[in-house]
Amino acid sequence: MAALTGLFVAVGFLIGGGAGMAIAFLAAVGLNLFAYWNSDKAVLRLYGARQVDDASAPRLVHIVRALADKAGLPMPRVCIVDNDQPNAFATGRDPEHAAVCVTTAILQRLNDEELAGVLAHELAHVKNRDTLTMTIVATIAGAVSMLANFALFFGGDRRNPLGIIGVLVVSLLAPVAAMLVQMSISRTREFEADRLGAEISGRPLWLASALGRIDHSAQITDNPQAEANPATAHMFIINPLHGGFAGLFASHPSTEKRIARLRAMAGAPQKAAGPWG
Repeated sequence: MAALTGLFVAVGFLIGGGAGMAIAFLAAVGLNLFAYWNSDKAVLRLYGARQVDDASAPRLVHIVRALADKAGLPMPRVCIVDNDQPNAFATGRDPEHAAVCVTTAILQRLNDEELAGVLAHELAHVKNRDTLTMTIVATIAGAVSMLANFALFFGGDRRNPLGIIGVLVVSLLAPVAAMLVQMSISRTREFEADRLGAEISGRPLWLASALGRIDHSAQITDNPQAEANPATAHMFIINPLHGGFAGLFASHPSTEKRIARLRAMAGAPQKAAGPWG
């Protein structure tokens, strides 16, 4: 966050001047605040998610309720998306407005323990308020991109110490740098959600097993909804997209590294079995 803020200030000085920096920042804040307050409804509608209850999905709702109680969280909305790719995500601006969503495929392919590991991971995102964190990050990254576009269209402030060449270079590289920082933060939040999710479920190996199964299936099964809306890919527990940038540009850390960390956690004394063990 400090890196993004510093990048924004530097870019603003070089290419936007004080007025341009202020305008871009206000526009980015406005857009992201709107997205923050409406993101849960928009994403659930985008994926055609349907809310379920004890009558329509007793197995799923029971596991979510038990984990939410263990995590000290209010019961979130529970939703299902008709999708052949096993995956899951959480949304909502805070624990009181959260929703946990899974695909039909994940319900078919994971056992109760693995499903509990996945749902605990998503509840960890809710508990950590990762939606808020990523909204703030997106606000600053969006402001950097707006400043860069401003410079490309209007030429920026050529009186800066680097001249017009500096304006062009910064205009091209600043959005990339902002994206790298944003992806780095996203990957960090996934590792933290794995850790806390394993603590909530009490069984790190449940999530480790689930990640391996989901990752394998995601590589061979398309997710048309995510492919049509790649900006939402970072929300899922496993990258739902095929191809694209790898390494630094990936919104998810390596599944192998995530599993290795969870297995290392499992080397500690195990907690008492939950209601599925």
